[in-house]
Amino acid sequence: MKQKEQSSEPTRSELEILQVLWQHGPSTVRFVNDTLNEKKRTVQYTSTLKLMQIMVEKKLLLRDESSMKHIYQAAMKEDETKGLLLEKFVDTLYGGSARHLMMQLLGNKQTSKKELLEIKKLLDDLDKDPA
Repeated sequence: MKQKEQSSEPTRSELEILQVLWQHGPSTVRFVNDTLNEKKRTVQYTSTLKLMQIMVEKKLLLRDESSMKHIYQAAMKEDETKGLLLEKFVDTLYGGSARHLMMQLLGNKQTSKKELLEIKKLLDDLDKDPA
């Protein structure tokens, strides 16, 4: 849990960069910038570079400087980061109650029968697990 204390919470733009790195693995700034431009919105290379440098300072990214082109990778795994963000979100907005979150989520969105069946299966599996 040491990284939880060291790194800070990523901004929306930083999460977009992290998504690229989680999906494609360690990458150059150019690759990340090109991917963001293809999938998200137009972003200047210098903006992506500066943001990724800040993310290294915030300990959200690791930078390999052993070659001419620096390679960046996420400092934490995707599921760890999402888990921490979700925990903070639930604590802040729902007083730590997963039930309140689920009631709000299912009440605000048209959930398909397939999704409901998957949720029921997940709940059944959790109920069977002795841990």
